[in-house]
Order: sequence, then C-alpha cells, then structure tokens
Amino acid sequence: LRSGPMKIKKVPKEIPEQLWYAQAPFLALIGGILPFAACFIEIFFIMSSVWMHQFYYMFGFLFIVFVILTITCAEISIVATYFQLCYEDYHWWWRSFCTSGFSAIYLFLYSVMYYYTKMRIDHFVSSALYFGYMSLISLGFFILTGTIGFSATYLFVVKIYSSIKID
Repeated sequence: LRSGPMKIKKVPKEIPEQLWYAQAPFLALIGGILPFAACFIEIFFIMSSVWMHQFYYMFGFLFIVFVILTITCAEISIVATYFQLCYEDYHWWWRSFCTSGFSAIYLFLYSVMYYYTKMRIDHFVSSALYFGYMSLISLGFFILTGTIGFSATYLFVVKIYSSIKID
C-alpha cells in the first residue's frame, strides 16, 4: 500500500454535526437498495436453481448482471463518499464498505421472503440448513459488494486528493 496523497495533521479536524440523511445508517440502508435491485431478478433464478432443483443455463446473462452489479456498487459508494466528504466527514473507509455491502441485508430479507412464499419446508433441520446457507451466502455477498465499493472509493479519493496542489 502506498501512502496517501495528502499529509496528515497531528490533531484531527473536528467533524461538524451531520444531517440525518448524511449519517452512516441512512446512507448504508439507502445505498444497499441499488446494488440489490441491479441483480434482483437474477437472484430469483439462482435461488430457484439451487433450492427448487431447476436448471440454470443463462451464464452469459449472469456475467452481464455481475458487471452491472460491480458498476452499481462502485458508483453508489463513490457518490455516498463524495457527499460525506462535502459535509467535511473524513471517516469514509468503513462507510464506503458498508454502503454497497448492505445490499446483503436486502439479499437475506429476500431469502426470508422466498422461504415463506416459494419453499415448502416442514422440518426444523431443513429450515436451519436453508437459513444457515443463506446467511453464509449473504455474508459472502456483503464482503464481495463491500470490497467492490471500497476499492472504487479508495481509487476515487486518491485521485481527487492527488490532484489538489498545495503551495
């Protein structure tokens, strides 16, 4: 890792009080909707193939949806971080990760809805297995989308701060 484009001061700057829509929980909840919406239909087909024993044969379309998901995660994290920096809040590292990563919360909520509307499971062990697997898949999705959002935001922040000339 290289050092940042700006020198760091010894005394941290005080962050002003943030408005309700510029705070981390709101940005994460709103920011997670867009990446999930970008791949919502494809998630239905994947879950049907995994849990309902149907064949999945649209791998080209899956790649296109993954590219759209990557672009959406990058854009929503960059925009949220840009607004955060405009409000003079420089703690953007974890917030950029969580903004796009919170799409996994919507994935898990969708899996709960899928369980109650599509699945016909009567046994506790089968239900525990389903929710255990969906929790692991949601965790992996959180790490994937959060990493995409953070990486794009890191490149963005390095680019905008490296262009500032201080004499």
